[in-house]
Amino acid sequence: MKRELGGKGAGLAEMSRVGLDVPAGFTLSTKLCALYAEADKEGKGSQLLEKAGAVMKEVEMGVKFIEKQMRRPIPRGSSSKTSKDGELPLLLSIRSGAAVSMPGMMDTVLNLGLNDVIVEGFCSSPTTSEAERRFCLDAYRRLLDMFGDVVLSIPRVDFESALTEMKRARGVATDAELTADDLRELCEKYKRVYVDRGKTFPSDPETQLRKSIEAVFASWKNPRAVKYREINKDCAGLEGTAVNVQAMVFGNRDDDSCSGVLFTRDPSTGEKKLYGEYLVNAQGEDVVAGIRTPENIDQLAVQFPRCHKTLVDWCDRLENHFWDVMDIEFTVESNKLWILQCRSGKRIGAAAVKIACDMVDEGLITVPRAVLMVEPRHLDQLLRPRFDPGDLAGDADVVAKGLPASPGAAVGTIVFTAADAEAAKKRGVDCVLIRVETSAEDVGGMHASCGILTARGGMTSHAAVVARGWGKPCVVGCGDMFVNERDKTVRFQGCDAKFKEGDAISLDGDRGLVIRGSRALIASIADNGDLARVMRWTDETRRIQVLANADTPADAAIARANGAEGIGLVRTEHQFFSSPERLRAMRSMVLASDDAARTEACDRMLPFQREDFEGIFTAMAGLSVCVRLLDPPLHEFLPPKKSQELDRVARDVASNAGEKDVGKILARAERMREANPMLGMRGCRLGIQHPSVTAMQSRAIFEAAKACADKGIRVKPQIMVPLVATAAEFSHQANVIRDVHAEVFAGVEALPFEVGVMVETPRAALVADKLVRAGAQFLSLGTNDLTQMTFGFSRDDVGPILKTYRENGILTNDPFERIDELGVGLLIENCAMMARAAVRELNEQWQEDQSKPKGDKTKVKIGVCGEHGGDPASVRYFASDRVALDYVSCSAHRVIAARLAAAQAAARELDAL
Repeated sequence: MKRELGGKGAGLAEMSRVGLDVPAGFTLSTKLCALYAEADKEGKGSQLLEKAGAVMKEVEMGVKFIEKQMRRPIPRGSSSKTSKDGELPLLLSIRSGAAVSMPGMMDTVLNLGLNDVIVEGFCSSPTTSEAERRFCLDAYRRLLDMFGDVVLSIPRVDFESALTEMKRARGVATDAELTADDLRELCEKYKRVYVDRGKTFPSDPETQLRKSIEAVFASWKNPRAVKYREINKDCAGLEGTAVNVQAMVFGNRDDDSCSGVLFTRDPSTGEKKLYGEYLVNAQGEDVVAGIRTPENIDQLAVQFPRCHKTLVDWCDRLENHFWDVMDIEFTVESNKLWILQCRSGKRIGAAAVKIACDMVDEGLITVPRAVLMVEPRHLDQLLRPRFDPGDLAGDADVVAKGLPASPGAAVGTIVFTAADAEAAKKRGVDCVLIRVETSAEDVGGMHASCGILTARGGMTSHAAVVARGWGKPCVVGCGDMFVNERDKTVRFQGCDAKFKEGDAISLDGDRGLVIRGSRALIASIADNGDLARVMRWTDETRRIQVLANADTPADAAIARANGAEGIGLVRTEHQFFSSPERLRAMRSMVLASDDAARTEACDRMLPFQREDFEGIFTAMAGLSVCVRLLDPPLHEFLPPKKSQELDRVARDVASNAGEKDVGKILARAERMREANPMLGMRGCRLGIQHPSVTAMQSRAIFEAAKACADKGIRVKPQIMVPLVATAAEFSHQANVIRDVHAEVFAGVEALPFEVGVMVETPRAALVADKLVRAGAQFLSLGTNDLTQMTFGFSRDDVGPILKTYRENGILTNDPFERIDELGVGLLIENCAMMARAAVRELNEQWQEDQSKPKGDKTKVKIGVCGEHGGDPASVRYFASDRVALDYVSCSAHRVIAARLAAAQAAARELDAL
């Protein structure tokens, strides 16, 4: 339902279904937004609703439904008058709502339906009180502001400047203090803004409605929404935003009215209590904008006790209905409670694991659903470093305190604009974005920064909500901070120093502290048991193994600590960059003039390889370790051509080889540089061309395994042949490996090992059955190269192309970050299907052969060792019944997230039962 109605529309429909008081309304689907976007490409977007009679007929039917449910008419025509007895006619809100929450990124128009005639008729009625006049004029100035900004693209600063000047002239701090006469004058100023900008405010409410719907559809393509979708991969593939047309209810009607936002549980700690804020005599956007300081939701029980009691009951009903923590927007109009929106509440890591555990204990959800509630980013947040709280007690460098809107530690240089934050990120500089308050236009800079600090705003302000969603440390409502955006400086009450752009600052999002300078970080917080419990559930639920890519003993130790069940990829080429001696030995092998010189270089490389393998086997004692033979283009080990460094290397190689003519070495180096090195002398081609290289690596692996076994350490070595395209290539390399194994264990009990293939070429995926018949004991999909070769993209150069493709909707995801299920995925599925079919046939033949022992059967494990093995969405695909791989292997630091993603694939099926 969310895909078609958007999250907001689906939530409204469900709340209506369970009997909550929701203002009547209807939803225009995301499919209509897609049609609008297509028409807009041809310059016909603005004509879509006007000329699509069927659409406007449906809209009119929806409007009549709202009138019937609310028992009040909606104004029609520019000369519409007020309802009987001087009552305002029914007004409308036009709100966006995509399938995935995009807080503040798209547009909204409120109070729709007012015009000069209606406002004047209402305000001049003898039955209208001064408070009612003020309310009407406040609603009108808000409509003029929002319609001008959203529909007619009048810069909002024009309206804000007029409002600021009015408050200054009247000596008031907030717009709630302006009188009816003040607001009447402000409306006139707003109308002059239209004239100055050459725009016309349409007095016909039906025209207002059509144009507002079009504008909200169009906001799907506005820069901040596009930027947000680029940042959030979960938004990929969405058709557009839905548009929700609803009857207005007014939190700014009087002092018996309010608007608020709340979570059914604390999104920072997970505690089971209402968490939120509200403003008396205000509309909803006032709360999230952070312009006024709101009241804590607990105060609602004092000011609106009956509504608070009802709200608590409704929160429990919504949690039980949706089986989740809910983020709710509500309005009280003259002591009548209305619910305007509900959605799954964004929460930070510590809260996510606590909420999952608590809801299981409460009997509200099952373990599979609890696994689904925790996101990989939540685990990432829990494992991030923090400040030592003991170091901050009474620290003179703590210059201010605000509201701890999103936990964690941020250390960076000060920037004051979103553009500066994005520029700093491109330079590789960590920065803290300081703003008076953030708006949706700041989304790119907020994502680029490592922390966010605002002078205004509450715990449900724009900055707080977005920061929590991304897990970024954030401090809001820092009233002791004074920002001078023009001079790009900031100062703090009680602190003599003035901070400027580029100065270092630290934020403690757990306690809301602002700290002068760069503060040291400590390891992540200790787990209180909830995280261990959730991870135990993931390991009990998942059906796919999670291994790690690790090139050194240190990497292997981290992988094991994070729960890896083995090493799925050791990239041996990386080991030669760790010391000058290793690199010199490698370069001697690369530039060797003959087999003898190459064998001598391999003999120098052997001890280094053996040392690393022994360390990795030790760290992973009892678990499998898969070592990939040398794979990269050999020129990568050489300095740039025609450089002094290359001359030095040539002389060094010549000296070691007894070669007098350095020019010959330089000539060989030049010949190493291929036109298309990623398709050149690498992988199994290197081993076939120079078997001594494969023999050296195999010897190092087996000698390291033997040394570990002699110490009582269990080892399970695997050797992977890379870049295979034919079964004959694999057989050639497997024979070299087996010959070396026989030599190393001659006369002693041989350690078992496995030899397999790294499936990187499309051809290998298409002939997987032949690879199995040739003796491959495992197939490891190298999805980085497989994606590169399938698309014909160079992953080193494709960045600008992918950016253009995504902007034009040609690709919705970067296929190097998230697996391309339709193309590369089809190869993977074919590979698995053919390999398993070959295994079945071989075992049937084995059983029919009476001379064979009946206990031994052919087994082939199939997995992924490319970067996709660490992408949660890709892992869920690999673990699904559609593919059902045996394992994924990812970087050591992504193992925990991969374990969760693998469990979620199984949990989705279990939860659906």
